Amino acid sequence: MGFGDLLEQVGGFGRYQWLHVTLISLPGLMMASQNLLNNFISGIPTHHCSLPANHSLYNLSHLSHYQVDDGQLLKAFIPLDSSGNRLDRCRRYVEPQWQLLVANNSANVSQLETEGCLDGWTFDRSEFLATTVSEWGLVCSLRPLKQMIQTIYMGGVLAGAIIYGGLSDRFGRRSVLIWSYLQLGVLGCSSALSPSYSVYCIFRFLSGMAVSGIILNGVSLKVEWIPTRERTLVGTLTSFFFTFGQMILAGLAYWLRDWRKLQLTVCAPHFLFFAYSWWYSESARWLVLKRRSDEALKSLHRVARINGKAEIIDKLTLEVLHSHMHKEIESSRSSFTAYDLLKTRGMRRISICLVAVWFSTSFAYYGLAMDLQKFGVNIYLMQIIFGAVDFPFKLIALASLTYLGRRITQAACLFLSALIIFANIFVPSDMQTLRTTLACLGKGFTSSSFTVVYLYTGELYPTIIRQTGMGFVSTMARIGSMAAPAVLILDEVLPALPSVVYGGAAVLAGCFACFLPETLNVPLPDTIEDVEEKWSGRKPATQQQEGVSLHEGGASESGGVVSTEGVALKELKDAEGTGLNAL
Repeated sequence: MGFGDLLEQVGGFGRYQWLHVTLISLPGLMMASQNLLNNFISGIPTHHCSLPANHSLYNLSHLSHYQVDDGQLLKAFIPLDSSGNRLDRCRRYVEPQWQLLVANNSANVSQLETEGCLDGWTFDRSEFLATTVSEWGLVCSLRPLKQMIQTIYMGGVLAGAIIYGGLSDRFGRRSVLIWSYLQLGVLGCSSALSPSYSVYCIFRFLSGMAVSGIILNGVSLKVEWIPTRERTLVGTLTSFFFTFGQMILAGLAYWLRDWRKLQLTVCAPHFLFFAYSWWYSESARWLVLKRRSDEALKSLHRVARINGKAEIIDKLTLEVLHSHMHKEIESSRSSFTAYDLLKTRGMRRISICLVAVWFSTSFAYYGLAMDLQKFGVNIYLMQIIFGAVDFPFKLIALASLTYLGRRITQAACLFLSALIIFANIFVPSDMQTLRTTLACLGKGFTSSSFTVVYLYTGELYPTIIRQTGMGFVSTMARIGSMAAPAVLILDEVLPALPSVVYGGAAVLAGCFACFLPETLNVPLPDTIEDVEEKWSGRKPATQQQEGVSLHEGGASESGGVVSTEGVALKELKDAEGTGLNAL
């Protein structure tokens, strides 16, 4: 017996679950906009040094005898960059070099004196009308500040994972989720009105915290109301909301092209999500384990009513509820902290492996997805391609999750992404199409890895500490996303070095994923004791006392997972006297 039996009695995956999952998943359309927003908010337009006021192109329009257009006239003021194909973005001549406008001139440009952009920069407005880069001059020596915006945002996501993960185990998934919607709506829209770079970074940090609250609590609230057999399908299909969100972001960015308008547009819908989130039911599992059984019973009655199972309401009493969750209630009498994630053998094994998987997945994903301008393709088109590539990869992941299980799928996604990242090292830089294709494939596998690890983590950690666990391991993902842009600096030492680092991390995490226990068709654990019984690699004391016959009848362990026959015997024994078929 367990909570899964209660879910089946109130309708299984019925009308309530469909509405519940859909409404919680809708904000995922905007989560892609938040995580990848910096590609467009802080896009770098083509630019060059502004000319001195007394040498503006307007004042020089009388120099028609040179018979050159404005672009050619700029060559008298701006040197070419090291490639010799475009104007330098950060230097200008101290004095105009008129002789450079004459055909077949023999001037040695390397000896001409240059200086920095003392009068600021002139930005091209064909790709972006306005970005944080053009508004606050985040180019040349200030270019690291552009990446700093994303790093600060991910720092907020990291802080939110730590803070909101613990708070939701204490105050409930629903309460923290509702608050997070409001926080992102208010602070996200406020960031569109930021008067300075520093104020904007503060708002983005606080918005990042809210994003963590939405993602982590949304996942747990969905998982804890879904029966075991539907978790794989629901977990994969709802991840498509994030995929659609990437394409929506490209469309909005192309339409608006102004960073303030785009910022406001992607944050305002969270007021709508806040308004309807009051309809959600708190996790009945969590309510029972927090000694709030009356509220849990009301939630279950409400779900039964919506699912068309009104006849079960009178039969579902507090006594029935407690009899189903007696073991979980007894185990939850003590409080739990992040230390409990590493305290026992089974929990320690799960936590260490998940830390590696979350870090590497995020590290490789944001290393590929946060620098779209490097591919030489229109940035809006590139965002759509990066979004569209997720569809086939996630469908493949769904099939693999269903038939091969979580562990094989997780490890395969990481190993294949590493293989493609390493392959890109050997592709010449002038073969841009092939490099872009491989990058899309690598992004598809890392995106599938994200889909798997969110579902996998929710199934591995027990209910009483699930949100703390989600917050703990996703903390490493945020560290990975913060570190990813910094690794790109290594290409100044060796161009292939960033790819070596990204791919190496994915290989290492794939190895760790091989040591995770399989959870396909396994009921959600509610207590730490459940985890230890199933996955610690040791036989629990209660099982040892059942006698030699059970030990010889199939309760042997292989790879830390209790054999199916042994589990079946134990479940059958638990079901005796209740009239329920636990198998």
